[in-house]
Amino acid sequence: MSKTLIKNGTIVTTSNEFVGDILIDGEKIAAVGQNLDVAADEVIDASGEYVLPGGIDQHVHFSFTFKGTCTRGFETSNAAVAGGTTTVIEFVNQVKDKGLIESIENYRKEKADGIAMADYAFHIVMTDPRPEVIDEIPSLVEAGYPTMKLFMAYKGQFFHADDEAILKALMKAKDCGITVMVHAENADAVDILEKRNIALGHTEPFGHVLSRPPMVEAEATARAIHLAKIAEAPIYIVHVTCKEALEEVARAREAGQRVCGETCTHYLTLDASNLAKPDFEGAKYVCSPALRTAEHREALWKGLNLGTINAVSSDHCGFDWAHDKHVGIDDFRNIPNGAPGLQNRLAVLWTYGVEAGRITRQKLVDLFAASPARNAGLDHRKGFLSAGYDADIVLYDPRGKSVITNADMLHGVDYCSYEGMEQIGHVDKVFLRGQLAVKDGKYIGEKGQGEFIPRKPFGTMYR
Repeated sequence: MSKTLIKNGTIVTTSNEFVGDILIDGEKIAAVGQNLDVAADEVIDASGEYVLPGGIDQHVHFSFTFKGTCTRGFETSNAAVAGGTTTVIEFVNQVKDKGLIESIENYRKEKADGIAMADYAFHIVMTDPRPEVIDEIPSLVEAGYPTMKLFMAYKGQFFHADDEAILKALMKAKDCGITVMVHAENADAVDILEKRNIALGHTEPFGHVLSRPPMVEAEATARAIHLAKIAEAPIYIVHVTCKEALEEVARAREAGQRVCGETCTHYLTLDASNLAKPDFEGAKYVCSPALRTAEHREALWKGLNLGTINAVSSDHCGFDWAHDKHVGIDDFRNIPNGAPGLQNRLAVLWTYGVEAGRITRQKLVDLFAASPARNAGLDHRKGFLSAGYDADIVLYDPRGKSVITNADMLHGVDYCSYEGMEQIGHVDKVFLRGQLAVKDGKYIGEKGQGEFIPRKPFGTMYR
């Protein structure tokens, strides 16, 4: 196996940073230190660059279907690597009348194996909570899929979960190390507000914002937390967007409950005014929960620094605007929910977090890589620059400024959520398990280069 020595870069961990060297031996990190005097087949001078662990995006949707449309699949996962993310965790909907593991295994063989260009894992979305399905939950641990998501939102959709399903899942999951995750929005309230806004003539994309106010999310967040308390189980709230939901998480944590959550790059940088753009441009920003206002953005940054929420995901959901989003041109309820962001996570966090003084570089590493690894049970292999870990390494060059444009994206979607926004620095090189996959900012890897990574039960934040 070949050895690569990365020298003179500023190595950033969750607690410090220092100018040093990293030795890659095959697929693993062999040594991290200063002035390493070792033989190597290749030496890379990283002077002036920051050396970061490869990112883990714990929230992506590569094959999400909605009213006859579908997002772009794992054939676009090179976008993750180009943006510094080396591991993605995909949500797989349980197929009706199929088991949990069977649904994942079938999806994996058809959609990911031999196609993925980033390393990958899966969360199951339970959609058919029959007694025998609830009884299958413990089997997810041995199969390497120790996380389950339930949608409190989307009334009438096959993946909507009621309180009974959530509580039963929590009670079964807690004893075997399965972390239950919830999309927290009150489905009944959303349904009523949607119908009211349509009746008032608000058929345009901004009607989506009007039908999903912050309290819809806050109520469901509180309810999910109370259900977890009844079950005496941990719970993870995905894509927290508003200060009211954040307060519910903080209150539960202060009371000693095992609760945490994530937010996403678009909730940290974009706002509801995007949905008011003319000529149906606002449809590009229809995602759930809805984008908020500036006060909520600032509350989220504060929540990240306090540890109330511990990860920033992309919630990448790549629907085309011209074809897919236009399904809802006459009724915002039919606009596929979701926006692309797979390739932008690190650069957006760097530009609008680190460079803006909102987070430190150490906190960026925590939010981008280390905490997602802990949350998902990947921290035995991923998320850290330490000997014995997978050699997933990013060299980020902070010099220079550019403008984000879809022309540079590999996500296979016809728009970019961050189009026209300034970007400071760029991803220069990325190693995926020791293989150079990005060079001089360009993806040079191969289809199928990604590897399935089984995960351990209960991320370490819950142990």
